[in-house]
Amino acid sequence: MTQTRRSFLATGTAAGLVTLAAPAIAAQGAVQRNVSALQRIDWRDHFDALGRGVIVADTKARAVHFWGGDGETYRLYPSSVPVSEELTRLGYTEVVRKVEGPTWTPTPSMRERDPSLPAVVPAGPGNPLGTHALYLSWQYYRIHGTHDTRKIGRPSSDGCIGLYNEHIAKLFALVETGTQVRLI
Repeated sequence: MTQTRRSFLATGTAAGLVTLAAPAIAAQGAVQRNVSALQRIDWRDHFDALGRGVIVADTKARAVHFWGGDGETYRLYPSSVPVSEELTRLGYTEVVRKVEGPTWTPTPSMRERDPSLPAVVPAGPGNPLGTHALYLSWQYYRIHGTHDTRKIGRPSSDGCIGLYNEHIAKLFALVETGTQVRLI
């Protein structure tokens, strides 16, 4: 068979699209396998009482567990985690503020590492905080959404816990200010 320039380009383009799509498809599969393999943990292993509700962000399993104050509501979401142990803060905190359509301001250490970062990124598709953010009592730490779905299931942040935008919207609706949080 004689290969023309057009058939070569068509074959090359198709192969290129398969090559580009493969990592994204593999990443989605890995996230699904990780969530499927997760076991429900018990909130009593981390808190004395439910209060308004509790969140356990498991940085090893890359998952966020939520239990409502009613003792009946439980949700499990895959998450992104900090990129290094130096950026990972573990321990107890709480939700001090909830913001729909948050703005993002790089931390001083982020700006030091990369002075080209903008001073502020308004709400919208280019915002690293996604559509919703739960602000924690620790300065600069959030549980938030992301527009970049490739980040979920892997280390990808400077300290925050990231969720798919549709998951943070659901969690946002359930969480009250004062919800206890533990990062393990």
